[in-house]
Amino acid sequence: MTPNRPRFFPSRQVSPQSRRQFLLQTATTVALGPRLALAAAESAAPLSLGFSLYGMKTLPLAQAVAACARIGYRNVELALIAGFPTEPAKLTPEVRTAAREHCSAAGLRISSLIANLSLVGDAATHAAHLAVLRQAAQFAREIDAVAPPVVQTVLGGKPATWETEKAGMAVRLRAWDAIARDHGIVVAIKAHVGSAVNSPDRLLWLLREAAVTHVVVAYDHSHFALGGLGVAASLAPLASRTRFVHLKDAEGDATRFSFLLPGEGQADFRAIFRELIAAGYHGPVVVEVSSQIFSRPGYDPIATAERCYAALAPALPV
Repeated sequence: MTPNRPRFFPSRQVSPQSRRQFLLQTATTVALGPRLALAAAESAAPLSLGFSLYGMKTLPLAQAVAACARIGYRNVELALIAGFPTEPAKLTPEVRTAAREHCSAAGLRISSLIANLSLVGDAATHAAHLAVLRQAAQFAREIDAVAPPVVQTVLGGKPATWETEKAGMAVRLRAWDAIARDHGIVVAIKAHVGSAVNSPDRLLWLLREAAVTHVVVAYDHSHFALGGLGVAASLAPLASRTRFVHLKDAEGDATRFSFLLPGEGQADFRAIFRELIAAGYHGPVVVEVSSQIFSRPGYDPIATAERCYAALAPALPV
């Protein structure tokens, strides 16, 4: 695939208005140059395909970003998790500056900062996670003070402990919300099939009970599919709060499952994209490679990113 190539209309009939809009965008590409034109094209497209650097743990940041740009991705998610190039313990001003510059030079937007936080655990764990969230919020503002990337995380716990832990989780979510509000960012929380919050109903209960103003939804259909929910059934109750989307596939059920790369399973990503747009979602759709996959011997992060792009790019709406 050749990255950053303007999309041309297919052979089907298109309206004169659509054709004029396309010609205007093409002229903009010539006039603004590749980097600004990329931003213009991304703002016009409903969905922006990205890759999470959670799946490139072993690569230096510059190499990972360059590979994603070459493949054709339009945005990346940085991993603020221990063991990654942008882990919190090593996120010095120099590292933050380098991350911004690498992405800017490659023409890639930083769409999200993925953290591994939890709303359960002892007081010390909660305090440590609040410190990471503050650091992530500050970094997000440095990246883009006007439209900062979301800080995205799962929530911890186990499905069986939901009833005993949900009230305490709501209290702690209010503390996350306060940090997000104070820094002018949003935190996107994700249901996980193996966590206490594993369904749309539980996710919505938590958001409502905590009465948050700066916490939104990160939607990942693979977790709901393992619970037997289709795209429409899982997205409809969450659509108005969804600000970020992860893409991967899965097989099995809620008790025994394996995560897969897009294209390896039965997920219909054309349908997922169609449902997202119909629900009013415009924004990043980002490939997430599970640790089940990237921890295997011989895992090749760049080849994996190429494979995912080849599976997903043709499914994106023109």
